Amino acid sequence: MSIELKNVCYTYSPGTAYEIHALKNINLTILDGQFIGIIGHTGSGKSTLIQHLNALIQPTSGTITYNGEDIWGEKYDRRKLRSEVGLVFQYPEHQLFENDVLSDVCFGPTNQGLSRAEAEIEAKKALQHVGFKEENYNKSPFELSGGQKKRVAIAGVLAMNPKILILDEPTAGLDPSGRDDILEQIAQLHRVRGITIILVSHSMEDIAKYAERLIVVNDGEIAFDDVPKVVFSHYRELEAMGLAAPQITYIMHALKEKGMDVDVTATTVEEARESILDALKKSHSPLLSENKVQTESSETGGKVL
Repeated sequence: MSIELKNVCYTYSPGTAYEIHALKNINLTILDGQFIGIIGHTGSGKSTLIQHLNALIQPTSGTITYNGEDIWGEKYDRRKLRSEVGLVFQYPEHQLFENDVLSDVCFGPTNQGLSRAEAEIEAKKALQHVGFKEENYNKSPFELSGGQKKRVAIAGVLAMNPKILILDEPTAGLDPSGRDDILEQIAQLHRVRGITIILVSHSMEDIAKYAERLIVVNDGEIAFDDVPKVVFSHYRELEAMGLAAPQITYIMHALKEKGMDVDVTATTVEEARESILDALKKSHSPLLSENKVQTESSETGGKVL
């Protein structure tokens, strides 16, 4: 299954003084099972783009197909599309409205034709997938913390068993622990269910850690579409767009400029650590020996062997 955009354009308030060309000739294919990151400065068009993927917005021109069918065709079932291409908004309050959590998550599968009992089975599976505690199932969604609301909003989409899950800034407003927890749950969903994940985020570190493909939207156009390592190697161009690379990218380039033979394409802490250790080994640096002694000392209770 795939989504394909061909020459898609979208204009807000066409023919008025407030006319804005939000998308300009977008050509894009979303393939099955990918974990895709989307980044772009505020107003770049990324939120408009993702709302085209499940027909919340109709393009001004161009075509969008899902599994080869035009989603804006006269007889196309867009309701079914939205159950297969699920979108979780940045603010979960926009998607929560029932009296209790379980009823809220049951809403989608019930609309798909499942009985209440069948919907509850799907809802409970989805809530378990996002790490939501059963003791809170009967609470009002509006009594929950920000992180809990995000989990419920994600579960509400997952309960419909989508083929594609789109998440718009799912960790916005969360503390570091909550952010890491949510992202690990999303990564686990990708591994276990094999669904396509599209993650919109302002965190370059999160994108570098989880995404296998990175799309950069700039002024309504696709500026880059490649693996994160390649995209982040253009960090100067990203800066000109009001973006940045992960902090590790800047550290590795600084080390390279100082003469250390490190991999400047490293984008995660783990990759950087391996590259730096490898560079120290090759240079026979005394720093590596000192680090080894300190490590052995801590492992043997302070006794240097």
